[in-house]
Amino acid sequence: MRFLGFRAVLALGVFTASAFGSAAWAALGVASDEGSAGSVDRPASEANLPGGGETKAYHWGFQKSRDGRPPSIAREGFQALIERYGALFYDEKGGKVLYLTFDNGYENGQTARILDVLKEKNVPATFFVTGHYLRSAPELVRRMVAEGHIVGNHSWSHPDMSALSPAEMRREIERVNAAIAELTPQRTTVFFRPPRGVFSERLLRTVRAMGMETIFWSVAYKDWERDVVRGADVAYRQVMGQLHPGAVILLHSVSKDNAEALGRIIDDARAQGYVFQSLEDWRLRERSLLTPEGASTGDDDT
Repeated sequence: MRFLGFRAVLALGVFTASAFGSAAWAALGVASDEGSAGSVDRPASEANLPGGGETKAYHWGFQKSRDGRPPSIAREGFQALIERYGALFYDEKGGKVLYLTFDNGYENGQTARILDVLKEKNVPATFFVTGHYLRSAPELVRRMVAEGHIVGNHSWSHPDMSALSPAEMRREIERVNAAIAELTPQRTTVFFRPPRGVFSERLLRTVRAMGMETIFWSVAYKDWERDVVRGADVAYRQVMGQLHPGAVILLHSVSKDNAEALGRIIDDARAQGYVFQSLEDWRLRERSLLTPEGASTGDDDT
């Protein structure tokens, strides 16, 4: 299964809150996702009020989509930064397209099943992985790439990236990029998702300076608690109730509910006229809008 661009996108969705629990994450040397912001209906939090400069920490959040209407970040206090640095949280120009992403901080026995469904349905995805995941589940990472998916960067140790210096940010990102290139045929990694959805202007600038794209999300729910099973119907309703044109769907691969609901989500989204595309499709389309007709982008997508 091959998709446009260098591979497809699944990104193990970061609405990241640790399904693992803080103590267990700490034992792995990985920061917990607990307390991260997500798709919530709320005024902008105090943490996102104006002031603080380029090192100010922002917590990703948005007003949920309803009835197919786009979600909004107008009240979150960081819309201007997202626009300035070209970060993606949904595709305003692509029509009825969906981007499936997963956040993979650790393995919980569900990723192979997810990959099986994606292969059966011929759907691309992006998997955002950490250093721990690369070290602990290398065969699954190889399978992701072999089956046409994109492996994205979710940082090496899952820290609060906003608290790091630019040099430390680069090290966190470069270690993952290098490990992916060593482990798989994917030589270039261009998509980065901030751990826990915590970011700063300095992080957005650093990622852009590295030639990479920052990817947030516009559909998510509390699915990171690996020992909490609510049933596939709950996962299905949560995702389908938030669908909108251009959605970037964030799911956690630790969830049995997600694995069981995924096939039905794909089938019913397609029945509504949606098309699943790769984040690389989005990137190439965005670049084509910025590149004069006939000019080379310098990319080799073979």
